[in-house]
Amino acid sequence: MTGSKIARIAALLTTGLLLAATAWGASNNRSLFKYVAGTATLQKGCSGKLEVTNSALVFQCGQQSITAPYKTITEMSFMPRVSKRIRKMKLDWTVKPSASHSRHQGFFTVLYSEKGRQRALILKVRNETMRPYMAEIDLKTRLPIKTR
Repeated sequence: MTGSKIARIAALLTTGLLLAATAWGASNNRSLFKYVAGTATLQKGCSGKLEVTNSALVFQCGQQSITAPYKTITEMSFMPRVSKRIRKMKLDWTVKPSASHSRHQGFFTVLYSEKGRQRALILKVRNETMRPYMAEIDLKTRLPIKTR
């Protein structure tokens, strides 16, 4: 084989691997977050993705989404369980948070306001999945994410 044939084959293999990795990543990135509690009218257990946009956190689950603009976020936390203080809050819960605990997954809690009312979004997510999101969210919001 000549050097140019080897280079073409290597380029084709590299392109194929990149396309396969991108497709695999896109299919696995769709349902990394699970809605477990909050004030939105989403079904408990609805799996979806969290987007960190320039102006808001957006949880997309099927055809529905929840948007929490950064300027309205008052508190965020990522812990092995939802704090007792959050569970006891007098909010218009559509799905009340439980006291469940998870070793390899955590609960990402976002408190924000919408039309003068306190709102909550609680998502269950694997710890290793949440780490890069935390860094990006910290950069965008400049608000601390409480952890334990």
